Amino acid sequence: MNNKNNLWLNDLQRKREKGPTLHKASYSEFNDSTKSVHAGQYNDPTTRALGTPIFQCSTFYLNEASYKAIDEGRGRDEMIYSRYGNPSQWSVQEKLSSLENAESSIVFSSGMAAISSTLLALLDKGSHVVSSRDIYGGTYNFLYEDLYRYGMSVTFTSPTNIEAIEAAIQENTKVLYFEALTNPLLKITPLKDLVALGKKHNLRVIIDNTFLTPYNVKPLELGVDLVVNSATKYLNGHSDLIGGTVSGSRKLIDSIWPQMLKNGGSMDPHACFLLERSLKTFALRMRTHNDNALQLAYFLEANENIKRVYYPGLLSHNQYELAQSQMKGKYSGMISFEVQGGNENAHKLLSYLKLPKEATSLGGVESLISLPYNTSQASLTKVQQKTIGINEGLIRLSVGIEDIEDLILDFEQAINNVFKKELVC
Repeated sequence: MNNKNNLWLNDLQRKREKGPTLHKASYSEFNDSTKSVHAGQYNDPTTRALGTPIFQCSTFYLNEASYKAIDEGRGRDEMIYSRYGNPSQWSVQEKLSSLENAESSIVFSSGMAAISSTLLALLDKGSHVVSSRDIYGGTYNFLYEDLYRYGMSVTFTSPTNIEAIEAAIQENTKVLYFEALTNPLLKITPLKDLVALGKKHNLRVIIDNTFLTPYNVKPLELGVDLVVNSATKYLNGHSDLIGGTVSGSRKLIDSIWPQMLKNGGSMDPHACFLLERSLKTFALRMRTHNDNALQLAYFLEANENIKRVYYPGLLSHNQYELAQSQMKGKYSGMISFEVQGGNENAHKLLSYLKLPKEATSLGGVESLISLPYNTSQASLTKVQQKTIGINEGLIRLSVGIEDIEDLILDFEQAINNVFKKELVC
């Protein structure tokens, strides 16, 4: 490059700013509950409506600022077309960025839209990904079944063994993709070690934080490049929305935005409204999910009919010390456990429970319960399930915000019914 070009590059003044945003108010100095309520909220100056309206429109008036933004490649910073950006999207994205301590965020029409768009944006033909065998079934299917169609490849390894992850890295590896807390066995990915590995090999680190959320751990603060979430789960928390998110630096999020447009995965304005509404109680809900799950885990572990309980807050968890340091005492609302008698008794237990609802998904205000072998990990063969530790009788429980006394009594009566023991009053 000649000196003239060097001078031109050195004189460049334009910088990426956080956002896009509807206003300049910042809540970075506040805690999560305050951010959940106030960050990103748009109060309409004309109607003086308290709270972000639903901007149910597909397009916007063009003006000089719009044309200038298009000309300069800044289409994401102006309202042009709702698939590109909408005030309802900007509002909830700003709230998410505040919670994640991120420069920028995008909301998607589903968690898989967020995952696929993010990976396709960062990879090119010939790229290689290192990921975990212990990941959400939809993500596994995308990596295993679809990447090769784009001339890409993937290696699956342990999420807890840094040496094994490093051994899987190839010359063409571009991305390390893992879940902060795995589904369904709640294995903890050592994020600081993974970030150090990414820096050593000049790789992007992407973390799916759906099971923990930014309330329990903020991966970006630990050096992760991008964090994705299924907003369907804890972020929305009311089992009435499908959505996904990605957060990170403005530079990386700007590179994902065009891929989202091509994939057609933008979130519609009404769904954005629902998500922003739900996020206002996010921290409040997560505190209850965490507290309830810990108490219920203690109860289950003490019951002789439960073979094993998987929960990071228990001393019996083989990564308890990592949970203490990485999650700082906030362990998630997810519990997995194995019952005596295998899948037959597991199904019986679900039928006797009155409060937890037998359904897929997680993170709702109501407790949700299912068996991973025929739901979240159903796409895996029996051998693959066994390899990652999905044993007979494994149950996955998303602990809701019901009164913990009621949940414990419900599990007690259900277990007693399965094993034909009388409840001692």
